[in-house]
Amino acid sequence: MVVQKFKDMLSAKSVIRELSVKATQRGKEIGYDNVFDYSLGNPSVPVPKKFHDVIKRLLDETDPLMLHGYSESHGIAEVRQAVAESLARRFDIPYTMDDIFMTSGAAGAMAHAVRAIANPGEDIITFAPYFPEYNHYVGGAGVNLKVVPADTTSFQINFEAFEAMLSENTAAVLINTPNNPSGIVYSTETIQKLADILKKKSAENGRDIYIISDEPYREIVFEGVDSPCVSKFYDNTIVCYSFSKSLSLPGERIGYVAVNPACEDAETIVHMCTQISRGTGHNCPSSVIQLAVAEMLEETAELSVYETNMNILYEELTKLGFEIVKPGGTFYMFPKALEEDAKVFCEKALKYDLVLVPADSFGCPGFFRIAYCVQTEKVKRSIEAFRKFVETEYHK
Repeated sequence: MVVQKFKDMLSAKSVIRELSVKATQRGKEIGYDNVFDYSLGNPSVPVPKKFHDVIKRLLDETDPLMLHGYSESHGIAEVRQAVAESLARRFDIPYTMDDIFMTSGAAGAMAHAVRAIANPGEDIITFAPYFPEYNHYVGGAGVNLKVVPADTTSFQINFEAFEAMLSENTAAVLINTPNNPSGIVYSTETIQKLADILKKKSAENGRDIYIISDEPYREIVFEGVDSPCVSKFYDNTIVCYSFSKSLSLPGERIGYVAVNPACEDAETIVHMCTQISRGTGHNCPSSVIQLAVAEMLEETAELSVYETNMNILYEELTKLGFEIVKPGGTFYMFPKALEEDAKVFCEKALKYDLVLVPADSFGCPGFFRIAYCVQTEKVKRSIEAFRKFVETEYHK
């Protein structure tokens, strides 16, 4: 007999993926260039040419037995060393290779981080709006995900609700800044206050509460935006990183866990990850891709287009009457829908070939997400579709 839990999940598929499929199907009818698909967070700028050059050189010049063989359980040693040196240089934290564990993207990193610091039945707290797959990353480990309601005026942390939710059963706090889906970057003031609360509560409970910092959008921060390094403020921080967004490599599934060397049990956590892999079937990401990203650690794709797209949409949509907290990074925007039910709102938008994601599953009913990782000329063309949608459906 099949496992009922996963069978039940078939009736609760990702709304993002389902809308992306609809956009593709509509594109076959009218041409995909005429579908304003803001559903999926798939980078729209190409990987840097240097990455292709590195891959070619590795294939041409490296012993194939080494290049395509198993890596050590923690990841390739020289890659981990390079990651640690880059982080230490950039953030002034004394990482070593013993603090780094290579993973299949940020999702793989979180699968390990959650299992390393939270026992089944314990709680991990996150903040709405949040990426809905957290339910599976955390729940799949038998851990409870508790969601703090959003402060919709700023999308910074709702500290009053957060402190009320903290308990002796809290193992960790899961944060995502820059944030998917809001595009908001937690300020230094926010991170400092979070750290102060966790230090105090950890002392009261007689146990350490960890921060799991989900950072795949770390490099996509707009001009002048305050974007603090979480690990500088709180010792017990475990970073989950992915190169998917910074280098436009989502299909390569490559990232890492970085344990703050000042973290409680830091010397043990990365080694624990090798054993967690045995139970999750992780068993190391691609050796070729590990070696390639090791030469790209402080490079990015041409990310400035996302700020360009954001500014266009923010200016034009606010003119149309949308309430939006201006994003500070990522390639997401999180407007309030023009009616109470965002699902109905997004269904209506489909008639105008606007593919928008209702935010109920992100923990914020009444809002919707725009993933503006599309070509700028298409963003500009979509404004007329938005205008027609708003005028026709809402008489504005």
